[in-house]
Amino acid sequence: MSSNENAVAEDAALAELDAALRATASETAMPDNNAIQAERAADPSEPLRIGVLLSGSGTNLQALIDAIDAGTLNACIPLVVASRPSAYGLKRAEAAGIQTLTLSKEIYADPIQADEVIAHELLATGCQYVIMAGYMRMVHAPLLATFPNRVVNIHPALLPSFQGAHGIQDAFDRGVKVTGVTVHFANAAYDMGPIIAQRALAVEEGWDVDTLEEHIHAIEHVLYPEVVQLLADGKVHVNEDLTVSIG
Repeated sequence: MSSNENAVAEDAALAELDAALRATASETAMPDNNAIQAERAADPSEPLRIGVLLSGSGTNLQALIDAIDAGTLNACIPLVVASRPSAYGLKRAEAAGIQTLTLSKEIYADPIQADEVIAHELLATGCQYVIMAGYMRMVHAPLLATFPNRVVNIHPALLPSFQGAHGIQDAFDRGVKVTGVTVHFANAAYDMGPIIAQRALAVEEGWDVDTLEEHIHAIEHVLYPEVVQLLADGKVHVNEDLTVSIG
């Protein structure tokens, strides 16, 4: 099979997966992104309720908290879920007075059960969107179907390039001259959901991978709150072809 045929087959498979998830959401009466965005566009006054998933230091969580406190992000965070009890992001959440949940290794041994628990807790706290902020686990059907096209992820490269857990290192090793950050909706295929926003970064001569990482994170901390504000304003629409329109 040629590379073009592979790409067509891959796109068809992704469309089929998304259609199946949308059908599940419809059957369970879960509104998708476009329904929520239509409501927000009509009346964006109430803070958007976002749940945050994390595994590590929580710097993107902190960027969201800071933007909310500064009045530049019309959102609130009812719940932070961590996959690791040692995640420093839990301390950031607690310092901000945000409810937290940490799942045990026993629960994560069954990833479907784990996502069922997470989805239930997010719904119970009234979350409208799920924001993955350094969450180092894949999300599965229970969460994706409960929040159809309402699970958002940030990736430290310009997707579809350098997918996976080592986007910064992989881009650096390849010697790219331009990389960046992508914010996208999560779906059943890792790092392949509809792209909401991207911001490019020119890689300067003499940078090592640590310097590149610092600049990538600096972009993340600006771009992620901006994208969540677009969601709060009701400006993000997912098209039938899985592209995203803003405005």
